[in-house]
Amino acid sequence: MIEATWELIVVIIGIALVFDFTNGFHDSANSISTVVSTKVLSPRRAVLFAAFFNFAAAFGFGVAVASTISKIIQLEIVPTAVIPYIVLGALLGAISWNLITWFFGLPTSSSHALIGGMSGAGIAAAGLAAIKWSTVELVAIFMIVSPVIGLACGFLFMVLVLNLTKNASKASAERYFKKLQLFSAASYSFSHGTNDAQKTMGIILPLLFAIGYAGVGTDPNHLIVPTWVILISYAAIALGTLSGGWRIVKTMGYKITKLRPVHGFAAETAGAATILGASAAGIPVSTTHIICTSIMGVGSTMGTSTVKWGVARSIVLAWVLTIPISALIGYIAFSVIRIFIGY
Repeated sequence: MIEATWELIVVIIGIALVFDFTNGFHDSANSISTVVSTKVLSPRRAVLFAAFFNFAAAFGFGVAVASTISKIIQLEIVPTAVIPYIVLGALLGAISWNLITWFFGLPTSSSHALIGGMSGAGIAAAGLAAIKWSTVELVAIFMIVSPVIGLACGFLFMVLVLNLTKNASKASAERYFKKLQLFSAASYSFSHGTNDAQKTMGIILPLLFAIGYAGVGTDPNHLIVPTWVILISYAAIALGTLSGGWRIVKTMGYKITKLRPVHGFAAETAGAATILGASAAGIPVSTTHIICTSIMGVGSTMGTSTVKWGVARSIVLAWVLTIPISALIGYIAFSVIRIFIGY
């Protein structure tokens, strides 16, 4: 079998950063769709704003999510020489699904695509025992729970805001909420960075462990995240956000429900609170799922008929397909790679 060299590891890290970039590119809509659709910021200013707070998250919330992602593959069971190729197969699966769903304008989860890709590639390499299923189960549970929390938080927070502002004039409320939405958009962009950039860190750690890089430690269950890995991961996602994903912005900001600044403020605040809670607990959740359902929850306060449930059903279908399809692509990718490496 051809063992991975330092040069190959650098290339795979580069591909991981491409994934991180596509995560920001794909999920930029999460951060900016509401401020764009409510006309608080222009698309150009919105992506600059979101990218800044994506990167600022590097100095905020620890690395608990990265630690969780790094444990999906059973590093103590899988042959060390195979780990870099599993990561490569996983990345190919995740990036492929990101690009497919971006093309169709579907706001799916980059996180779940990565987890699906790792699961598929790991199974192709060493069977079912290669995967720490307790971690995958945790992600699968929160794939259902976190959107429900986002929906409930969006609805309840919007009800609270409406009660607090019921005596205010519409013009006055619009003016204040346009200012407040800058705060909520910043909070959401920050929370997006805290959870999603850490997923790239979590996939880089097994690569460094596989080549004996001292900076990550020697315990596969408690790997250390080097500072340079943190900085390049946040930089890549910020650059991706800066590039923007306008197709998905249109779906998120215009096709789910009609938003005004007060709705955008409520949806972003509810989404940010949900994601920051998950990040603190080390749970890799889908920022896309959460902001989508937060918007649906906010829209529901205007009556269920105001939410375009047909669009919502298409989005949910894409969510359900994300892990199995990215796992299949990851499985196929590793199966092809093993031919070339003689494994």
